Amino acid sequence: MLDFGVAQHRPRRTVRLETLVRLRWLAIVGQTTAVLAVEYGLEFEFPFWACLAVIALSAWLNVALRLRFHQTQRLDPDRVAWLLAFDIAELAVLLYLTGGLQNPFAFLFLSPVLISATALPPRYTLVLGAFAVVCATVLVFVHYPLPWDADEPLVLPPIYMMAVWLSILLALGFISVYAWQITEESRQLANALAATELALTHEQHLSQLDGLAAAAAHELATPLSTISVIARELERSIEQGSPHAEDVRLLREQATRCREIIAKLTELSSSGEPFDRVKLSTLIEELVAPHRDFGVEIAVTLDRGADTEPVGARNPAILYGVGNILENAVDFANERVTVDATWTDDDVIITVADDGPGFDPDILDRVGEPYVTTRPRRADSDDSEDAGLGLGFFIAKTLLERTGATLRFRNRQPPQRGAVITLRWNRDVFERTAGNPGVTVS
Repeated sequence: MLDFGVAQHRPRRTVRLETLVRLRWLAIVGQTTAVLAVEYGLEFEFPFWACLAVIALSAWLNVALRLRFHQTQRLDPDRVAWLLAFDIAELAVLLYLTGGLQNPFAFLFLSPVLISATALPPRYTLVLGAFAVVCATVLVFVHYPLPWDADEPLVLPPIYMMAVWLSILLALGFISVYAWQITEESRQLANALAATELALTHEQHLSQLDGLAAAAAHELATPLSTISVIARELERSIEQGSPHAEDVRLLREQATRCREIIAKLTELSSSGEPFDRVKLSTLIEELVAPHRDFGVEIAVTLDRGADTEPVGARNPAILYGVGNILENAVDFANERVTVDATWTDDDVIITVADDGPGFDPDILDRVGEPYVTTRPRRADSDDSEDAGLGLGFFIAKTLLERTGATLRFRNRQPPQRGAVITLRWNRDVFERTAGNPGVTVS
């Protein structure tokens, strides 16, 4: 089938500079407000000017970034990691001046690590998380007193401070992993959907070739008729012994042959098969034919539950989706693949089964999700090859659902072995030329 670079070679992650600058301005405003409130509102004693100097340094960095780079520029992951590391260090210095982990704002250590988890590769998040843990650990033992009322000093027991330190560590780990997993799933789904659109576009281009062939047949009919008439007149006017008589006769015969070919194309186009609409049995044979010469027997069974055979559009989504399922069945089968087609007045059902190992029970409920697969990487393959990303099933399932199909994945009952995939359409939907009704998956 198709090779989807979007899934195998994912784009490098970058972060827009404007995003980081705005987040830092938000932090600067919040830090400045807190410092001013403690100094002039609560009137607690603490290194006020030193705190303002640290905040001013952060503001100066923001101004320098605005002057040095364009605001829409996207930064590479390593540069973003350095900027987030600066934010962690700046917060650590502020906490050092204002009570260490006794300061309730100590949980802001989560912010830079959380941003890294959602925007950067995991290795940068691990480094930033470790840096935040080191800073938090140092602040347990080394810090200025917490700003408080001098007449009623606040003394927190060491066991409570160890609990705060442990809670920060657990929060850094749990929230970062959770954010990374959610974001990664979103990225994978976006990449898989992009590959799905690519597959559908490819199949639509192939289907359009049929229409182009019919249009070409129609347009070529008139000039070929003219050529045939002129060739016939030339053949009559040239003497039998002329050295050009044989060439003119050959020209007339070939023109007649071209007209016969075009007549066949026109007949096919006018009947709607295979260009526009096709019987279910013909569609299945068209999909099965490319896979017959791979050492696996493919048996097709047609069970006529109704007298009239369904006739549907040559939908690119059906062509790709069912074709991909057949290809996977042939790849995993030991000796035999069966394709059973059943139709009634209400339904159209296609069942594809093989005698291979079947679906892994651990992932059976998730078959059809992107990047869920049981296909192993071949020993002789390199990293650039598709190691079985599960993307093919996802694309096939998505495209088939768009046509109104309901898919069911299961394994054969023991002692039989193999996977069974059942596709079911409402007959009216299957025979409809256009439309994309809502679907469900069982």
